[in-house]
Amino acid sequence: MKQSDLLPHLFRTEYSKIIAVLCNHFGIDYIEIAEDIVSDTFLTATELWGMKGIPENPTAWLYTVAKNKTRNYLKRHNLFEKKIINDLKNQPIDTGADIDLSTTAIADSQLAMIFTVCHPSVSKEAQIALALNLLCGFGVQEIADAFLTNRETIYKRLKRAKEKLREEQILITPPSVQMVEERMDAVLTTLYLLFNEGYYSVSGHHPVKEECCMEAMRLCYLLLENTLTATPAANALMALMCFHASRFEARTSPEGENILYEDQDTRLWNKELIEKGLFYLDHSASGNHITKLHLEAGIAYWHTHPEDTREKWEAILQLYNKLLMLEYAPVAALNRTYALAKANGTEEAIIEAEKLQLTDNHFYFVLLGTLYSSKDPAKARDLFLTAQQTAKSENDKLLIQKKLDELKDIR
Repeated sequence: MKQSDLLPHLFRTEYSKIIAVLCNHFGIDYIEIAEDIVSDTFLTATELWGMKGIPENPTAWLYTVAKNKTRNYLKRHNLFEKKIINDLKNQPIDTGADIDLSTTAIADSQLAMIFTVCHPSVSKEAQIALALNLLCGFGVQEIADAFLTNRETIYKRLKRAKEKLREEQILITPPSVQMVEERMDAVLTTLYLLFNEGYYSVSGHHPVKEECCMEAMRLCYLLLENTLTATPAANALMALMCFHASRFEARTSPEGENILYEDQDTRLWNKELIEKGLFYLDHSASGNHITKLHLEAGIAYWHTHPEDTREKWEAILQLYNKLLMLEYAPVAALNRTYALAKANGTEEAIIEAEKLQLTDNHFYFVLLGTLYSSKDPAKARDLFLTAQQTAKSENDKLLIQKKLDELKDIR
């Protein structure tokens, strides 16, 4: 891997791990200090690796430099040492102790950290933004894109969330039964959003950011490794992510362009991930509570069936019906109309789709254009042109152009 690709990759995978361990070491009051140390570590890597080349073990190099910078910081700031020892009587810090960046310590720290930032005293939106920032290495712009808002809003949200955690004097501790009951929904929502940001991203040049998705799956696996957090909903989320991830290779062309589901080469689907998804889907069936994640995992499962049968689309349609009754979402309603078209025909689907009036979503016009393609090509063309004007990413605009080109063959 080239240096230009390696550092962004390591930032995404290692930044959050070191942050979690240092926050565990310092306490929640000193999040910014942990962030400064880790950011400085990556800055040092940028400078030195450019001059001396990439070290033999880049990850170990980052961990060693982060440890050394932490030790140096503590040695240089005697007043800081006294303050944190006085302030955190329940978490005394041995400034001579080594910073444990073993695999076990990282896993334990990240699990404790994600439940800490999802404390109920912090608003749900702020919880998710903070977790994406600290645990997933998201920048302010990426979080703003995920929330469809601006940088300033996210910056203020992160600042308020950190201040709230300090005011409440929240301790970073392993999840308890009560913490799981109070915070599990926020934790799963965070991982769900992280996966979605990777699977379909409006930020960056690639429509699938596989690393983001892998990080979401890794963090979800941490939940499944812990007895308290291995809930049916957590298993359902892992199943959902496995099913979606199984189509990574088929979802984009070598040039990075989107490939629609119906045009994908099913030979490229990852059968091993599909099998893993089935394993977690089976484990999600314990208990008697069906969540949004269970239903979405079921929909994703049926999408791993390459056969274009009415049985498949009827099953997907019924799952969407249950999902919308449980929690209405415009995008889910839009996706349902596609399943409706496949199960019951385009006439019924057009009637349902036009009721939605999602005129701020270019996929709405793409779907309507697709439904009208054989019925009224001229109207379909107008709808695709509207979609093209509304679309934000170049990949989406290219995909819509292909739809327009296909219309030329329809007489």
